[in-house]
Amino acid sequence: MSPRQDIDVRPLRDDGIPEWIRALNTGFLRPPSVSEAEIADRSTYLVPERTLGAFDGERCVGTFRSFGQEITAVGGAAVRADAITNVTVTSTHRRRGILTRMMARELTAAEERGDVVATLIAAEYPIYGRYGFGAATTAAEWTIDVPRSGLDPRRAAPDDGGRIDLVDGDDVRKTGPELYERFRRAQPGATDRSERWWRIATGALVLDRVPWTEPFHAVYRGARGEVEGLLSYTVDDRWGDAKQPLQTAKVTDLIAVTPAAERALWRYVCSIDWVTRVRTGWRAPDDLLPHLLPDPRAAAITSQADWLWLRILDVVAALEARTYGAAGALVLEVTDGQGQGSAGGRYRLDASPEGGSCVRTTEAAELTLGVGELSELWLGGESAVRLVALGRVREERAGAALVADALLRTSRRPWCPDIF
Repeated sequence: MSPRQDIDVRPLRDDGIPEWIRALNTGFLRPPSVSEAEIADRSTYLVPERTLGAFDGERCVGTFRSFGQEITAVGGAAVRADAITNVTVTSTHRRRGILTRMMARELTAAEERGDVVATLIAAEYPIYGRYGFGAATTAAEWTIDVPRSGLDPRRAAPDDGGRIDLVDGDDVRKTGPELYERFRRAQPGATDRSERWWRIATGALVLDRVPWTEPFHAVYRGARGEVEGLLSYTVDDRWGDAKQPLQTAKVTDLIAVTPAAERALWRYVCSIDWVTRVRTGWRAPDDLLPHLLPDPRAAAITSQADWLWLRILDVVAALEARTYGAAGALVLEVTDGQGQGSAGGRYRLDASPEGGSCVRTTEAAELTLGVGELSELWLGGESAVRLVALGRVREERAGAALVADALLRTSRRPWCPDIF
């Protein structure tokens, strides 16, 4: 169906917030009613010029919002990102070009702001590739059968001189942000967390639209007393026949800046009395967890999927922001044919473990790829050789994909621990 030009895509005005929220709730299949509490809450952080609505007359039929974000590149640099969220098109108005118009408007604005990349978490896989996004990280969730794990609950205490303490939400808001900053500076793909994020995670801000269960919080302190890890989890209340406890602990957050902290916190949550299963929440696909258990098979993958989607807006800035696995040079032909950005062109990358330089060039291309494919490679989690085999990247010089992997791939997979 051809685009409807009478659909007005415009920045949100204050008087349009209730209707915008109703459309957002409808799009995500939540009850479409709008409470005064939700209006008041969303009004505190909606930025009108970064919040778009598509209006058919007075009715909002599409929603789109962005906010400023930082994402960690390989090597630890914080890169400016345009974080996209709250994207919906009402089912009565699909196939009318509404999302395309909102996306084009936002990506143009992001380039003008100087954002290096755009990011989002995709509810459905096929939507965003046509706008130049690529699945840059994946995530996995494990379910641990605690009795089978081989862990001895009598030896759950840290054996490295550290200790674990239960704390409350106030403590987490004091120590968590600094710990997370240390973590994300070392984790490619991690994004920053706002004060609002910490308030919601600890119950200081309870939203009427989101069910709330007060979590337990545990911190790991190393031998010198410094906080090196944080664990948050909830536990259900399930019992089997003959009063057998069958409780499941669900991890909502586990951040560690040392392997000792990570190991100690997993051992702790697997040793809690009455807990027979642990659901890990979304973790890095190469998480240490399964092999921290005496029997790794006790941790079964419950779910695994794409997570953070990324679109490079400024190729030069993106490639110069990260470090590389080896020294070398590569000439890339980047296509950006969707009319959503200006990343297309030919670039020469001169890379080293200390960093790299990138310039536009007229040299012969060695590797041709779309901006979405380059975006998947940027954080180091995808393989150029694999993308060549899939027919998504083309070698113009034999062996160029191997060179790309030697430069771009990382020893550990990128991971974004949050949804936004």
